Amino acid sequence: MIEYIRGEIAALTPASVTLETPAGIGYIMNISLQSFDSLNGKKTARIWVHEVIREDAWVLYGFTEERERELFRALIGVSGVGAATALILLSSLPGEELAAVISAGDAKRLKAVKGIGAKTAERIIVDLRDKIKAGDTTLNISSHGVSAAQEEALAALTMLGFDRKASEKVLRQLFDADPGMKVETAIKKALTMM
Repeated sequence: MIEYIRGEIAALTPASVTLETPAGIGYIMNISLQSFDSLNGKKTARIWVHEVIREDAWVLYGFTEERERELFRALIGVSGVGAATALILLSSLPGEELAAVISAGDAKRLKAVKGIGAKTAERIIVDLRDKIKAGDTTLNISSHGVSAAQEEALAALTMLGFDRKASEKVLRQLFDADPGMKVETAIKKALTMM
């Protein structure tokens, strides 16, 4: 998986950035308006990456801050929220403000964002409210005991086409039983349980 890409900004629009690496490879990534504002006027950048690999496409999503990528990943983990919707949310409300809105349970503010209906707003609040620290606007994903190995195993299972929610449940069981489990072992065991 790609963690981040550092390079020269070859092209920048409000919806995407193209970074050219020193090796001469250009990567185009979808970005939020918040990332666009951060990149505007810069010549080089380091972009945190979330990659989605499907049968018909390999799509990269880029973020100027790792915190914004965490929030994006949390949002796409909510049933009914895709990558495009998550980017619209992050473009409409800065990361800290969006986290505060979710933490406060303000469905009205979420519904004001284009493409977010009442049911989706409620689902986002219900699924993510516990992942937001009280009085803090950063995600508290680690408080749920999700290790780097568990995240990597989850990414592998979703890339293989397994449902994210089902994979999370199986991996949670495995890592609760053996927190030191290696990624390869977790994936093999999860495949037998799904």
